[in-house]
Amino acid sequence: MKREFFQKIESQKDSTKLELKSVVENLAYNSQGLIPAIAQDINTKEVLMMAWMNQKSLEQTLETGEVTYWSRSRNEFWVKGKTSGHTQSLKKLFVDCDGDTILCLVEQKGAACHTGRRNCFYLEVDQKESVVIVIGDEFSAVD
Repeated sequence: MKREFFQKIESQKDSTKLELKSVVENLAYNSQGLIPAIAQDINTKEVLMMAWMNQKSLEQTLETGEVTYWSRSRNEFWVKGKTSGHTQSLKKLFVDCDGDTILCLVEQKGAACHTGRRNCFYLEVDQKESVVIVIGDEFSAVD
């Protein structure tokens, strides 16, 4: 049923407006009720991190403008930067064509990664050498 919702959208003309509530309710949440959410810096287009949202955290993000995720390890809502001060302010939100991934364009204050790095993608694979290289960053570790 949910897949059909997004298949119908494929044929819609540009600038067609859809009810937000309907789209949020028809997203392809996994069996745990979660959907991947990618955070990307609105200015630099740098991919900062990927985390999980559920319907409630998505709705809270849209309501407050503060990006809110679902922490699988702590089993609770996680407002990005609430404890560290490294906040993400939502500027734009996109849903992919299948309704199974969210893209949040954010204004990032400080580090996005829990390690204190600017982004979570600091491990670069070098296929030729068969190694993974830790890429440097200007931020120091944070809680």
